[in-house]
Amino acid sequence: MCQSTVYLRKGDEEEELLRDVILVEPVEEGVKIQGFFEAPQVIPARIATIDLLKHRIVLEPR
Repeated sequence: MCQSTVYLRKGDEEEELLRDVILVEPVEEGVKIQGFFEAPQVIPARIATIDLLKHRIVLEPR
């Protein structure tokens, strides 16, 4: 399967938020993410990078 992991960048560190992410959607409040067996959640952040080869999505706080 090709799910990704979402991280939140905090300075020089990255905190893992959610694995097996199947949905990433920019919304007015930030970024909506949803895991394979999880309910959607909105993170008050913006998308910094998406690396599809490494299955990594990095968000930065707004």
